[in-house]
Amino acid sequence: MSDSLNLLAALARANFTGKAWQGAALAGAIRGVSASEASRRPAKGRRNIHEIVLHAAYWKYAVRRRLNPSDDAPFRGSPSNWPAAPTSPEERDWKRTVRLLKEEHQRLMRAIEGLDGASLDQVPPGGRAWTRAQLIMGIASHDAYHTGQVQLLKKLILARSK
Repeated sequence: MSDSLNLLAALARANFTGKAWQGAALAGAIRGVSASEASRRPAKGRRNIHEIVLHAAYWKYAVRRRLNPSDDAPFRGSPSNWPAAPTSPEERDWKRTVRLLKEEHQRLMRAIEGLDGASLDQVPPGGRAWTRAQLIMGIASHDAYHTGQVQLLKKLILARSK
Protein backbone atom coordinates (compact mmCIF):
# COMPACT_ATOMS: atom_id res chain seq x y z
CA MET A 1 0.00 0.00 0.00
CA SER A 2 1.08 3.56 -0.62
CA ASP A 3 1.99 5.87 2.27
CA SER A 4 -1.25 7.84 1.79
CA LEU A 5 -3.36 4.70 1.74
CA ASN A 6 -1.57 3.37 4.84
CA LEU A 7 -2.28 6.66 6.63
CA LEU A 8 -5.97 6.64 5.66
CA ALA A 9 -6.36 2.99 6.69
CA ALA A 10 -4.70 3.77 10.03
CA LEU A 11 -7.08 6.70 10.56
CA ALA A 12 -10.15 4.56 9.82
CA ARG A 13 -8.85 1.81 12.09
CA ALA A 14 -7.92 4.16 14.95
CA ASN A 15 -11.30 5.89 15.03
CA PHE A 16 -13.04 2.55 15.31
CA THR A 17 -10.88 0.12 17.27
CA GLY A 18 -7.58 1.76 17.96
CA LYS A 19 -6.30 4.41 20.24
CA ALA A 20 -7.79 7.51 18.65
CA TRP A 21 -5.99 10.77 19.38
CA GLN A 22 -9.18 12.37 20.68
CA GLY A 23 -9.83 9.60 23.21
CA ALA A 24 -12.17 6.66 22.89
CA ALA A 25 -12.79 5.00 19.56
CA LEU A 26 -16.29 3.85 18.61
CA ALA A 27 -15.78 0.17 19.48
CA GLY A 28 -14.39 1.18 22.87
CA ALA A 29 -17.22 3.63 23.53
CA ILE A 30 -19.86 0.91 23.17
CA ARG A 31 -17.92 -1.74 25.09
CA GLY A 32 -19.77 -2.62 28.25
CA VAL A 33 -22.99 -0.86 27.23
CA SER A 34 -26.03 -3.02 28.00
CA ALA A 35 -29.09 -3.41 25.79
CA SER A 36 -31.09 -1.42 28.30
CA GLU A 37 -28.57 1.45 28.27
CA ALA A 38 -28.30 1.35 24.48
CA SER A 39 -32.06 1.74 24.15
CA ARG A 40 -32.46 4.73 26.49
CA ARG A 41 -33.26 8.07 24.90
CA PRO A 42 -32.00 11.37 26.29
CA ALA A 43 -35.40 12.88 25.46
CA LYS A 44 -38.48 11.95 23.49
CA GLY A 45 -37.76 11.77 19.77
CA ARG A 46 -33.96 11.75 20.21
CA ARG A 47 -31.61 9.02 19.01
CA ASN A 48 -30.35 6.33 21.34
CA ILE A 49 -27.03 4.45 21.30
CA HIS A 50 -28.55 1.43 19.57
CA GLU A 51 -29.78 3.58 16.68
CA ILE A 52 -26.45 5.40 16.42
CA VAL A 53 -24.58 2.08 16.19
CA LEU A 54 -26.92 0.82 13.46
CA HIS A 55 -26.44 4.12 11.60
CA ALA A 56 -22.64 3.83 11.88
CA ALA A 57 -22.80 0.25 10.56
CA TYR A 58 -24.89 1.38 7.59
CA TRP A 59 -22.44 4.12 6.62
CA LYS A 60 -19.50 1.71 6.81
CA TYR A 61 -21.46 -0.44 4.37
CA ALA A 62 -22.29 2.55 2.13
CA VAL A 63 -18.68 3.74 1.95
CA ARG A 64 -17.44 0.19 1.30
CA ARG A 65 -19.89 -0.13 -1.59
CA ARG A 66 -18.73 3.22 -3.00
CA LEU A 67 -15.08 2.17 -2.74
CA ASN A 68 -15.83 -1.21 -4.29
CA PRO A 69 -19.03 -1.06 -6.41
CA SER A 70 -18.64 -4.72 -7.42
CA ASP A 71 -19.20 -5.76 -3.80
CA ASP A 72 -22.92 -6.49 -3.85
CA ALA A 73 -23.39 -7.85 -0.33
CA PRO A 74 -26.62 -6.34 1.03
CA PHE A 75 -26.89 -4.42 4.29
CA ARG A 76 -28.71 -6.23 7.09
CA GLY A 77 -30.83 -3.36 8.32
CA SER A 78 -33.77 -1.26 7.23
CA PRO A 79 -34.43 1.52 6.49
CA SER A 80 -30.93 2.24 5.34
CA ASN A 81 -29.55 5.52 6.75
CA TRP A 82 -31.17 5.20 10.19
CA PRO A 83 -32.13 1.52 10.54
CA ALA A 84 -34.85 0.86 13.08
CA ALA A 85 -33.61 -0.46 16.41
CA PRO A 86 -35.68 -3.05 18.26
CA THR A 87 -38.34 -1.46 20.42
CA SER A 88 -37.62 -3.65 23.44
CA PRO A 89 -34.10 -3.81 24.89
CA GLU A 90 -33.13 -7.45 24.34
CA GLU A 91 -29.48 -8.27 24.99
CA ARG A 92 -29.31 -10.64 21.98
CA ASP A 93 -30.52 -7.85 19.64
CA TRP A 94 -27.94 -5.42 20.99
CA LYS A 95 -25.16 -8.02 20.64
CA ARG A 96 -26.29 -8.69 17.07
CA THR A 97 -26.09 -4.96 16.32
CA VAL A 98 -22.60 -4.67 17.82
CA ARG A 99 -21.53 -7.71 15.79
CA LEU A 100 -22.98 -6.13 12.62
CA LEU A 101 -21.02 -2.93 13.27
CA LYS A 102 -17.78 -4.87 13.75
CA GLU A 103 -18.39 -7.01 10.65
CA GLU A 104 -19.11 -3.94 8.53
CA HIS A 105 -15.93 -2.32 9.85
CA GLN A 106 -13.88 -5.39 8.92
CA ARG A 107 -15.40 -5.43 5.42
CA LEU A 108 -14.69 -1.72 5.05
CA MET A 109 -11.07 -2.19 6.12
CA ARG A 110 -10.62 -5.00 3.59
CA ALA A 111 -12.01 -2.69 0.89
CA ILE A 112 -9.65 0.12 1.92
CA GLU A 113 -6.63 -2.17 2.12
CA GLY A 114 -7.50 -3.60 -1.31
CA LEU A 115 -7.32 -0.21 -3.01
CA ASP A 116 -4.51 0.95 -5.22
CA GLY A 117 -2.97 4.06 -3.69
CA ALA A 118 -3.00 5.71 -7.12
CA SER A 119 -6.81 5.57 -7.11
CA LEU A 120 -7.25 7.68 -3.96
CA ASP A 121 -7.75 10.92 -5.90
CA GLN A 122 -10.37 9.35 -8.19
CA VAL A 123 -14.12 9.52 -7.75
CA PRO A 124 -15.39 5.93 -7.79
CA PRO A 125 -17.93 4.94 -10.46
CA GLY A 126 -21.36 6.19 -9.48
CA GLY A 127 -19.74 8.45 -6.88
CA ARG A 128 -21.05 11.84 -5.87
CA ALA A 129 -17.94 13.94 -6.52
CA TRP A 130 -16.14 12.49 -3.47
CA THR A 131 -12.77 10.90 -4.09
CA ARG A 132 -11.83 7.61 -2.48
CA ALA A 133 -9.53 9.48 -0.08
CA GLN A 134 -12.38 11.82 0.93
CA LEU A 135 -14.70 8.86 1.50
CA ILE A 136 -12.17 7.20 3.80
CA MET A 137 -11.49 10.42 5.73
CA GLY A 138 -15.24 10.97 5.93
CA ILE A 139 -16.04 7.56 7.40
CA ALA A 140 -13.23 7.92 9.94
CA SER A 141 -14.64 11.33 10.92
CA HIS A 142 -18.13 9.83 11.07
CA ASP A 143 -16.91 7.29 13.64
CA ALA A 144 -15.26 10.04 15.70
CA TYR A 145 -18.41 12.17 15.61
CA HIS A 146 -20.70 9.35 16.71
CA THR A 147 -18.21 8.24 19.36
CA GLY A 148 -18.68 11.65 20.95
CA GLN A 149 -22.45 11.21 20.85
CA VAL A 150 -22.23 7.77 22.45
CA GLN A 151 -19.92 9.05 25.19
CA LEU A 152 -22.30 11.93 25.95
CA LEU A 153 -25.34 9.60 26.01
CA LYS A 154 -23.52 7.26 28.39
CA LYS A 155 -22.84 10.17 30.77
CA LEU A 156 -26.50 11.23 30.60
CA ILE A 157 -27.66 7.67 31.27
CA LEU A 158 -25.33 7.33 34.27
CA ALA A 159 -26.38 10.71 35.66
CA ARG A 160 -30.05 9.78 35.45
CA SER A 161 -29.54 6.40 37.11
CA LYS A 162 -28.00 7.95 40.26
